[in-house]
Amino acid sequence: MVNVAILGYGTVGSGVYEVITTNNKLINKKAGEDVSIKYVLDLRDFPGDPVEKVLVHDFNVILEDPSVKVVVEVMGGVEPAYTFAKKSLLAGKSVCTSNKELVANKGPELIRIAKENKVNFLFEASCGGGIPIIRPLNSSLTADDIIEISGILNGTTNYILTKMTDEGWDFDTALKKAQELGYAERNPEADVLGYDACRKIAILSSLAYGKTVGYEDIHTEGITSVTYEDIEYAKKMGYAIKLIASSEKKDGKIYAMVAPMLVRRDHPLCSINGVFNAIFVRGNMLGDAMFYGSGAGKLPTASAVAGDVVDAVRHVGKNIMVFWDEEKEDLQDIGDFKHQFFVRVKGDKDTVKEKAEKLFSVTGYTDAGIDNETGFVTEIMKEDDFEKAYAQLEGAVAKLRIKD
Repeated sequence: MVNVAILGYGTVGSGVYEVITTNNKLINKKAGEDVSIKYVLDLRDFPGDPVEKVLVHDFNVILEDPSVKVVVEVMGGVEPAYTFAKKSLLAGKSVCTSNKELVANKGPELIRIAKENKVNFLFEASCGGGIPIIRPLNSSLTADDIIEISGILNGTTNYILTKMTDEGWDFDTALKKAQELGYAERNPEADVLGYDACRKIAILSSLAYGKTVGYEDIHTEGITSVTYEDIEYAKKMGYAIKLIASSEKKDGKIYAMVAPMLVRRDHPLCSINGVFNAIFVRGNMLGDAMFYGSGAGKLPTASAVAGDVVDAVRHVGKNIMVFWDEEKEDLQDIGDFKHQFFVRVKGDKDTVKEKAEKLFSVTGYTDAGIDNETGFVTEIMKEDDFEKAYAQLEGAVAKLRIKD
């Protein structure tokens, strides 16, 4: 018998409880041991809920019980999650978490502490909800030199952009509907400003490249500036606008960014719609692979956490090696990034052409039927060079990067 404690009985915590109790026979078989939830920690009471019989309000009850071998942290935030996770590892208990903030901020330290104490810190559900990506990066793809990870890592923003594209909604209408459906929080800042996707690509990049990629070092933009007009131009050119979190390794240098981008129709990420997420991986031997599925939600996320619980039970007393060093990875300055850019400019086509070609090497023009406005696409160029030229472009109203 292996006893498990769950820290937090919110959306994900109640989901983990449901998955482990509903699929208990299957989980026991796959774990090779009987898995039992001994405690659930929460400050609240839940009258009439079956969880009452295992509910506790004091973390020390869990910490001081030697029979608890696996702790599931699904509280969210950095504190007290970090303190509880660290104390659990030091006490010889493995920790499984879905908490991307905890992993992005404290992941390498907690991995090291787990290794030193012959336990495990597992976080499959921290990136992409129910999509299996952490374990493949840490095991299946270890023979490959990963040269790119990019993806749609936030279901809220993908839902909003899908509705703006397919239904013609404006940003505010799409956000309000996302909040009504429970896809977006009352304060949606972390999603729509790109912070959530930034933490996730930082975690994935750290695993892919072996050193710590700090989320605070990643250039991050959200989708609040994307308009109906931008989307009309994208359609006209055969693209869709997606919030893309990406990191690439070129000539030994690491580039990472989160920003809305134009994605061509034949790219596999272009067809990912609604609240679904997808992660595109390119290896030097593997070539291209894509991981797709529910990026959030109670049961998909809980299923990924429960999978980590099974892994932790299988490896009681044995550490699973995770290739993520505490040493910081130096990211390239955004000014050195190279992209093609799409630019919208007020004025008739002849006027725009005259202005644009004084400042850029233009590869093509487009007209989306918007009065007194024309768009054009630049050649591949450095961000710094683009910004200098864009600042001099009279009548410019919007710009978007094009994903290569």
